[in-house]
Amino acid sequence: MAGHSKWANIKRQKAVVDAKKGKVFTKYSREIIVAARSGVPDPAGNFQLRSAIEKAKAAGMPNDNIDRAIAKGAGTQNGGGDDYEAIRYEGYGPGGVAILIEALTDNRNRAAAELRVAFSKNGGNLGEIGCVSWMFSHQGVVTLSGAVEEEELLEVSLEAGAASYELLGDDEPGAEVFTEVGNLEVLSQALKGSGYNVTATELRWVAGNEMAVTELDQAKQIIKLMNVLEDLDDVQNVTANFDIAEELLEEAMA
Repeated sequence: MAGHSKWANIKRQKAVVDAKKGKVFTKYSREIIVAARSGVPDPAGNFQLRSAIEKAKAAGMPNDNIDRAIAKGAGTQNGGGDDYEAIRYEGYGPGGVAILIEALTDNRNRAAAELRVAFSKNGGNLGEIGCVSWMFSHQGVVTLSGAVEEEELLEVSLEAGAASYELLGDDEPGAEVFTEVGNLEVLSQALKGSGYNVTATELRWVAGNEMAVTELDQAKQIIKLMNVLEDLDDVQNVTANFDIAEELLEEAMA
């Protein structure tokens, strides 16, 4: 299994643990608020909202919290929703690893300042927009959990217009299926219709060329920086182009 699949697995496990502490509920609430504001505040008619709710539920977010976030986005609670702005930041991690950050913030100056400090204290630097985004492509990703029969998944995915898929491994069985942005909803519905357990449907930046990391110290620095960035309140998603072998990744996180 590729290092990136292992890292994706670790991030999902971390989200579940953090959810028990309420740490990720704010992030999911913001995503739901923005999705509800961008279209109709009804998940049946708003794919972006429906996807945000699916991720929140997969992390164990209570229905009451979800309903409040939808109401805020619709402007029907407490005088309306918070004024969140979607911003993308770009930078370099230890050894020149390319990093993309997606944020939802009500104060872009605060968000930029916190990101700049996080990079500088952890062996990286915040760059200008466009400095690394050319290394990534924007794709739709459907995450499946549970046992997957690869030949069957390949058939269903190809029929639904998927571009590729990647199995997640035996420690947490499942798969990630990739497609063009405009085909994401079609793919998600096809996989659900075939009986797969879809736990997340999202847009993600995917690295075209990955940078191999073979030194333990650099791997530790990268993992630390990724965790620091993801723990910032304004940050929704962090993507990087590192490729760390599974054994080295486990050692770096030990």
